[in-house]
Amino acid sequence: MSSTKRVLLASPRGYCAGVDRAVETVERALAKHGAPVYVRKEIVHNRHVVDTLTEQGVVFVNETDEVPEGQLVVFSAHGVSPAVHADAEKRNLRTIDATCPLVTKVHQEAKRFARDDYDILLIGHVGHEEVEGTEGEAPQHIQVVEGPDQVDDVQVRDESKLVWLSQTTLSVDETMETVRRLRERFPLLNDPPSDDICYATQNRQSAVKAMAPQCDLVIVVGSQNSSNSVRLVEVALQNGAQASYLVDYAREIDPAWLDGVMSVGVTSGASVPEILVRGVVELLAEHGFNDVDTITTAEETLTFALPRELRPARNPR
Repeated sequence: MSSTKRVLLASPRGYCAGVDRAVETVERALAKHGAPVYVRKEIVHNRHVVDTLTEQGVVFVNETDEVPEGQLVVFSAHGVSPAVHADAEKRNLRTIDATCPLVTKVHQEAKRFARDDYDILLIGHVGHEEVEGTEGEAPQHIQVVEGPDQVDDVQVRDESKLVWLSQTTLSVDETMETVRRLRERFPLLNDPPSDDICYATQNRQSAVKAMAPQCDLVIVVGSQNSSNSVRLVEVALQNGAQASYLVDYAREIDPAWLDGVMSVGVTSGASVPEILVRGVVELLAEHGFNDVDTITTAEETLTFALPRELRPARNPR
């Protein structure tokens, strides 16, 4: 084993296209309309992003009834149910929807299968904003399945009209295990028309899988309420890392974690700005981890257009 202390940086990591679009949506809304701009829930699940936007005049609220009548409210990247749109309209709020297009795709699938009177098994975490938004599209048709151990409790009306969908930020492996167990019980279970777990979630997990076997320790930069960040810690531990921790900031790293450690893997969740990763790499350098290598498993080029209300006006020819 090499005597050099080294850092392995997972790539891809950090911001995905949906987060990039959501954060830019709020920044552009501020620039165009001035403060305050209200945002329902956290625009993305990251403490640093929320704190930074708050300093710039964004007001985060839990529900639309906390927004003064007639004001502007942005809906977060995780999506909202039709009931939330209706509430906003009732209160005469101006709205900009920053829902990630990949979440919107799952909403459309839910509506389509509900129209065809399917029972929909939504694999995801009860209470997560994204799950609440998707459930709200077809509450009579959707039941949430949190994981493989809940499969035995599922009750359906007609096994031949049954489909599974999923939250976009889950563990790929655990979701497929849940699907496998569901299919054992319900052999006629339909798959979604296309993969629901988002490309960025999958790519970040794949990069950690490739990196983890070479790491004594994996540090995941991300917030505790970020589903995809929490999954990265689990994936690191399941794929050979000796230890793994989730931190919002470099200062949360306990120097004791580094005792006897020669290789540290570093990655970040899909809502994490790169400046926070740089902070971790700089702190590790202070502890002698100067050799930095990047483990790249995919290249990401996807971008999403901003919501219509914020797109720059086209110049007339």
